[in-house]
Amino acid sequence: MSDTGFQLHERLAADTVSLGQGPLSDVLLMNDSHWPWVLLVPRVADVREFYELPLAQQQQLLAESACLGRGMMTLFGGDKLNVAALGNMVPQLHLHHIVRFEGDPAWPGPVWGRVPAEPYGEAALAEISDKLQPLLAEISRLDG
Repeated sequence: MSDTGFQLHERLAADTVSLGQGPLSDVLLMNDSHWPWVLLVPRVADVREFYELPLAQQQQLLAESACLGRGMMTLFGGDKLNVAALGNMVPQLHLHHIVRFEGDPAWPGPVWGRVPAEPYGEAALAEISDKLQPLLAEISRLDG
């Protein structure tokens, strides 16, 4: 379901860790241990906005996003799920999924720019990656 010519934006590549792929999207963990924070990046070249995707890909991205969000809230038991597609710093279409907790370092405001990123240590990265694997398996089974 992906287009040839896709290349992950260098900023996303630098700030994230790959967790795997869904039928349409790369699934990336933001390397900031303050929040459970996962991105979906459709493997479609030169797309900046959701509406630029063909309808079938819009539906697929929405299905992947809903599955990811539901799964993250179940896994992490957050108070709120923030889903955003800003693109002000990175023009490539990507959807942030951030589990928020009342009393977290940025609550109730947005996470961007509130506290410096705190990268995962090796053990913590392995732990969250393992925790997310069943969810990634679920996403990979969505119709592609």
